[in-house]
Formats: sequence, C-alpha cells, structure tokens
Amino acid sequence: MEFRSAFCRSALLLVLLVLIPLSASASTKLYIVYMGEKKHDDPSMVTASHHDALTFVIGSWDFLGLNYYEKSGVLKDAMYGEDVIIGVVDTGIWPESPSFNDDGYGPVPARWKGVCQTGDAFNTTNCNRKIIGARWYSAGATDDMLKGEYMSPRDFHGHGTHTASTIAGGRVWNVSHHQGGLGAGVARGGAPRARVAVYKVCWGVGGNFGDAAVLAAVDDAINDGVDVLSLSLGGPNEIHGTLHAVARGITVVFAGGNDGPTSQTVQNTVPWVITVAAATIDRTFPTTISLGNNEKLLGQSLYYNATVSSIKFQTLVVVNGSSAINVTAGNVVLWPEPYNKDTIDLLAKEGAKGIIFAQGNTFNLLETLDACNGIMPCAVVDKEIANRIASYATSTRHFFSLSSMPVVKVSPAVTVVGNGVLSPRVAGFSSRGPGTKFPGILKPDIAAPGASILAAVGDSYKFMSGTSMACPHVSAVVALLKSVHPDWSPAMIKSAIVTTASVTDRFGMPIQAEGSARKVADPFDFGGGHIEPNKAIDPGLVYDIDPKDYTKFFNCSLDPQEDCKSYMGKLYQLNLPSIAVPDLKDSVIVWRTVTNVGGSEANYKVVVEAPAGVNVVVEPQVITFAKGGSQSATFKVTFTARQRVQGGYTFGSLTWLDDNTHSVRIPVAVRTIIQDFVSDTA
Repeated sequence: MEFRSAFCRSALLLVLLVLIPLSASASTKLYIVYMGEKKHDDPSMVTASHHDALTFVIGSWDFLGLNYYEKSGVLKDAMYGEDVIIGVVDTGIWPESPSFNDDGYGPVPARWKGVCQTGDAFNTTNCNRKIIGARWYSAGATDDMLKGEYMSPRDFHGHGTHTASTIAGGRVWNVSHHQGGLGAGVARGGAPRARVAVYKVCWGVGGNFGDAAVLAAVDDAINDGVDVLSLSLGGPNEIHGTLHAVARGITVVFAGGNDGPTSQTVQNTVPWVITVAAATIDRTFPTTISLGNNEKLLGQSLYYNATVSSIKFQTLVVVNGSSAINVTAGNVVLWPEPYNKDTIDLLAKEGAKGIIFAQGNTFNLLETLDACNGIMPCAVVDKEIANRIASYATSTRHFFSLSSMPVVKVSPAVTVVGNGVLSPRVAGFSSRGPGTKFPGILKPDIAAPGASILAAVGDSYKFMSGTSMACPHVSAVVALLKSVHPDWSPAMIKSAIVTTASVTDRFGMPIQAEGSARKVADPFDFGGGHIEPNKAIDPGLVYDIDPKDYTKFFNCSLDPQEDCKSYMGKLYQLNLPSIAVPDLKDSVIVWRTVTNVGGSEANYKVVVEAPAGVNVVVEPQVITFAKGGSQSATFKVTFTARQRVQGGYTFGSLTWLDDNTHSVRIPVAVRTIIQDFVSDTA
C-alpha cells in the first residue's frame, strides 16, 4: 500500500507497475502501462484514478491476510480448501460463470452421495467437478415467488451465485463491477479449491423461502456428505433442524440479518451455529462533485459507464418528495433521505439528469446507486456536504439574477484501496444483539467483510452488500480450518474463529460501528470481533461442546416444560466462547472449560476486562497443561453487581494468555437488574 500511496503524485501518462507473480515460482515482472489522457482537473482525483488502475493486482481476500501466493498460513496449509465440500443453501447457481470452471480438478470425492437434479435450463452437464451437486425445493413457494423463475437449480436472482463464488469460486482475472472498471481485480473464493453443492430454496426477485424447504435442503445436505453448510438466510424463525447437521460434525454458518443499527435485531441466534455480522473493507468509491462556483466536493458513487460528452455541468435543483414533479426534467436533483430504487424510477421518469442523495442509514445503498447506472449519474454525500450544495444553490439564485441558475457536475467514480480507508467498520445495516429469544446466548458471533463485495452474478460480476455476503466469508474460513483440522468439532472451529478475532483495526484503534453516529463496536455489534483467519488456525485453547449438550436447549425451545424455566434462564452455562448474563441481581457464577490444542505443555494466565459496574473474579487465574496430563481445564467466573440498578448492558472480555503467542479472548456482556423481566429501555 505504501507503493501505491507514494506513487502517481501528478497527471503522469506512464505508470510503472510491479505485478505479483502469476505462479509461485514466477519472477516479478515490470510493466509499463499507458494511462491515457488526463480526465480530472482535481489533483486528488487524478491520484485516485491512477490508484484505481493499480488495484487490479490486489486479490479480493488480501484484506483478510489470505494472499494467494503466501508460502505459509491457513490458505496454504489447507491446500486452498482442496476437496472440502461446501453446501450452499440459497437461490441456486449460474453454472456457466467462470468462477465455477473445473479445469484442473480431480474426480469428485468418493464420499459424495449427492445428485445433480435437473429442470428448466439446467441439466446434468451443468454439474461438473466444481459444482458437484445441485437440488431445488419449491415447497411452500407461492405463484408470485415463482413468477419468471427457473424451476431448477439455476439462479434467477443472482444471490446464490454471489455467495457460492465468494466461498469457493476459482480465480478469475480482470473482473470488475459490471465490467465497468470499479473494484477491478482478481475474483476468487476464500477456499478456491473447495467443491460446491447447491441447494436452491429461495425464489423470485425477493429471494423468499419457506422453512420446510430449508429443512429439507439441510436434511439432504447432511446425507449427501457436505462438510460445511452456508446459509445466507434470515427470517423470524430459527432453523432448529441445523442441530442435526452439527451433531454430524458439519459446521453451520448463518447471516445475522440486515436490520441494523437498531439493537435486538440479530437473527439466527441458536447456540450451535455461527452467526455473522457484516463489516466494511479497505475499499471505497469516491466521486468528485463540482459546483458552478469552482468548489469541489467528494461523495460516493458507482457511476462508471460515462462518456466524455456526458460529464458536463447540469442545472442543480433542490427538491423534496412533493416538489419533484415538473422540476426535475433536464436537471441534477439534490434529494434528501429517505430514498430507494423507486426514487430513481420516479426521477428518471420525470427526466432527471442525475441525483445527489443525502446520506441516510439505508441498507440498499449500493443497490440504489447501482440502479442508476445506464440511466444517470448518482452520488451519495453526507448531510454536511448536502447542506453545502443546498447553500450554494440558494445563494446563486439570491445573489445573482433570476436567470442565473446553480450548476453541478458529477464525475465518474474511481476505486481507492488501502490504508487511507478507515476499515474494518461494522456496517450500519448489520443487525445487532442482544437476541430477543435467547438473551443468555451472545449474538452475533463474529464479523466479516460484507460491504461492497465483488463476486459472480450470472455471467458477470457485481457488488453486493449484506450479512449475506459476510456469511460466505466465514464459511470459507471454516472450510480451510476443516481441511487443516479434520478432527475438530463444529464448536471447536467456532471457538477458534471467535477467540482469535480482532477488536482493533490495522492502526491499532478500536473497531468502530456505523450508525446514526459512529461508536466503538461492542459484542452486540460484532461478537468476538473481526475475523482473523491466519490466527484461527492456531488458537491455543478452544471451548468445545458435545452436541448432546444442546439437546435440552433444543427441546425446551420447541416445547417449554416446567423444568425448562430454570435451564433456559441459565443459558450462559453452555460452554460457548462468550458469556452473556442478562439478569445479574447480586452475583452469578459461570463455568467454562477450555481444551488445549496448542503444545502439550503450556501455562496460561487470565486477563479480565470487567464490564462497567461489575466485579469479575476468575478462579483459577493460572491454568497449566503438562505433557501426558489432561488437556482440558475448567474455571469459574463470578460476576458481582457493584450497583443495584435496573440497567443496560455493559461489556468486557476474558482472555487467556500463554508464554508464547496465543491470546484466547471471549467477549462478555452483563446486564444488571432489580426485577425479573424488566429492562431499562430509556
């Protein structure tokens, strides 16, 4: 990144570019690239456009430290996920995508027992040595959901192709968003040599699904022989049937939902699955907004398909919903929130030449901007910039003449990657804890990249955002860990991911969470933190759970009996890699057991960050593992309220440190109460 930030200080016509090797044994090569005619007057945008041209050497997983050419680390140790079978329960797949080319693959693993189910525009030749199985389930789908759909595993929506290629897509060079240049680089999955099994349960433009279809798909996936199940699904009902998969040694990964930043919105909160929050990556798409007074402001855009003749000044109008009619034709519109695709359709119908949106907490921001392409330039600015634009428009009309009109020009966006981008951040749309059904289980578990993720959609590549995009990142890491540690249980894999996560960014600053105002992220934003794959391969200690321990929870959650009341109120006793105490009156004792998966001889000391208003005592404070001795140790954690209040949650952590490099951290959330079932909602 230092190379890129130091380079391109002026409008150079030639760029010297050092490419990463095309193979592990290849030598570094020097290329001279003609940059073309200068297209920007703003020096900062000239620099950014040159950086944009350089980004195609950056792999899409480099942000997580999974560089394809590293000689060590989880990606190399896992042989790139070779022959791990990943079940993707989603909207189906587009088998012709280059991401699923099976060149160089060996035979389908002998343990695979699945089928290639045919249907509309999908036959047995659409499966190969990469897509080794495909099924589809239409039970529960309405006529509206099936309108225009393929009655087959073929992907009508694009969502399933995107998630599958994010998990296990092979390397595809020189791709970008709609092949328009934004986000240009090498697209590949996190486990690029893994095999894919497709289970289509979601239908139509909305990607809706029924619980019965999901349960049937999970049941088939278990019997087919998948190693990992990835479900970028959300909904009001917990998919309890996934417990059967976990009992068979299959790790299950779910999306956490896209209803953030509001609290108590996280979905898929059963303890045996990994629930994923979404975070941003080190990539942004700035665009210059030039005003008629020579002021240049920055916004965000996906405007890429511009011609030189289309980049010109247009009359600027400031409107609201009621004044949009009859004033937008031929003009660029400054539009306050709220906004969505319908806004674009409305303004396009009225003849608008462009839209500048004032920033809001809109989940479909990228989809909104993407919908503009081919119609008009669109950009998003924060409210401060929006006010400056509006003030310019007002002052121009006021200080000049009635015939003088404010004008604006929206330039095409460029791609900026690297240390200049504050990342990772928990995305504003990512659903937040605590869970409402089981508050004694801390959710989400982990955060992973889920904003502006470039992956396959149909025959092209496209940005998508959501916890649906974060879920496959974790699924890929699970596949790599499964390859390196085939004897680890789903609980051990989950623990390794959670306890090695980072709570600081690349500058050592606390990770922030987006919302109406940014704040330091807490466990209800990102669980254990942001995923660190290369640390998860060697976690030191893990918190394991026998699947039988989930059985009583499972039964009580389905059909509560009298003896379930006490049990369900003490879910914090499950041996999870987190602690959530939602009902601390005086004191509560929590037990945990750790298993040593590092060296056979080790000493660990505990470090406690106590939640505000709570005393925390851990016994013992030192645990020792000796060669030939037990590799498990149990410890007690006593939480005591320092204040008698009906309070909200406060947060902390509990970390075991050894003499080497292991740091085994679990998040802690505690809420003090005076009366049962009454929380502080102020």
